[in-house]
Amino acid sequence: MSQSENRTSQAGDDEPCLAALMRASISEIYVIDATTWRFSDVNLAACANLGYDRARLLGLTPFDLAPELSAAHLAALLGSGDPVATLHLPTRHRRCDGSSYPLTLRLQRCSSGGKAQILAIGEDLSAAQAGAAALAHCQARFNAIVSNTPGLVYQFALSGTGQVSFPYLSEGCHSLLGLSAPQLQQAPALFLDLILPYDRVSYRDAMQVSAATLRSWNWEGRIWVEAWKDVKWINLRSTPHARAAPQDGVQWDGIMTNITESKLEQLEVRHSRARLAELTAHMDNVKEQERTRIAREIHDDLGGNLTAIKMALAILSRRLPPESSQLQAKAAYVDALVDRTIEAVHRISLDLRPSVLDFGIVAALEWQIKEFGKHAGIDCVFSSTQSEIDLGQDEATALFRIVQEALTNIAKHAGATRVTVRLVRARHHVSLKITDNGSGMVQSDRAKAQAFGIRGMVERADALGGSVTLSHAPGGGTVVAIKIRRNLQAVCAPAPAHD
Repeated sequence: MSQSENRTSQAGDDEPCLAALMRASISEIYVIDATTWRFSDVNLAACANLGYDRARLLGLTPFDLAPELSAAHLAALLGSGDPVATLHLPTRHRRCDGSSYPLTLRLQRCSSGGKAQILAIGEDLSAAQAGAAALAHCQARFNAIVSNTPGLVYQFALSGTGQVSFPYLSEGCHSLLGLSAPQLQQAPALFLDLILPYDRVSYRDAMQVSAATLRSWNWEGRIWVEAWKDVKWINLRSTPHARAAPQDGVQWDGIMTNITESKLEQLEVRHSRARLAELTAHMDNVKEQERTRIAREIHDDLGGNLTAIKMALAILSRRLPPESSQLQAKAAYVDALVDRTIEAVHRISLDLRPSVLDFGIVAALEWQIKEFGKHAGIDCVFSSTQSEIDLGQDEATALFRIVQEALTNIAKHAGATRVTVRLVRARHHVSLKITDNGSGMVQSDRAKAQAFGIRGMVERADALGGSVTLSHAPGGGTVVAIKIRRNLQAVCAPAPAHD
């Protein structure tokens, strides 16, 4: 077989393959007559992208679609050399509706049936350019957000071997940490050196937990900024992502912010609350001491005077003439009035400072609950794990007053018919539960401006390192749980010597 016959046979074999390729390809494919420059064949992708039907497109030339091209220029570029060589030509095609789009044409000389042809494959670049523009727009928006974010936007990576790195650091790096982004990226261990030794353990622990569970990493601690000789509080919030392979470790995307001002304010508020609690405890102690003094004076002075009046009145009554019935009646009335006054003095003295506390907290609470049930008409049950529980005077008084306020609240608001009180002694504290079967308490009741009773109970317990909690009772009602720390030092302290 001659050389020309071989080429003809090969071309005949390639034509079905080219036709199949043109039908399946999503790229634009054009077969151009190298003599007339008209399209001898086009595929459906080219028709669809240009908006022409196939018959109309076959009557056009590449220069109708790309006016910037010319036959002379294209012929010069293609030359008449090796038909295998491919030419890459960037240009723009104009659609049927007048719009245009960028593309790259790959041109190659070929022959079919003895005719010189040019095969052109066009790749539409409009999607790629749109994607690049969208990416550039997103990058611009990201840069704008980062530049206006009050803090340091960063990426932090922990490899499977334990190595750390900062793939990305925003411009806020230096203003927050006193280190430039390149400095920290070249030596990532410098960040751990910034953290005060006392806070490094919590930093590492939080990082390891986040890496193991892939949960958010939220940490706050102090750093020493050498550039300004200053201690800062920073907050670190980031989201972890597992990297491509398990051995590659974890990467976090997050933000660090300077919380020094708010942290110092928080510490100041905490300190102020502690001082306020101390003042409240002092005021309660002073109030109890004053109550005790007033109760003693009422009992000793008024009580003694009333007793003397009653005795003198009894002597006078015996000396009244038997026939003076009106005087006898007046004397009896005055005697009854003195008795009522003595009872009132006794009641006021008990309210100011119950003398029953001298017999211990168990006896005092048992008496208090019995009196409450009698006056309120509520069935009350009291139980204690110990017949005697040692408590310091302050602790016993505080517990007594808290229970007193809780019972008052039940009488005023609960509408209960039964109250159960249980006292338990533990090693370092005493706990007491008051359970009623009333209407219960909602959370909003505690936030009311007039809820001074509940607030007073909580403050009394807080002042002694204790707590008061309220919860719903099974079946309805409220449970008031009180826990008071036992001040064994005060209990065991030796009694003061008396002269």
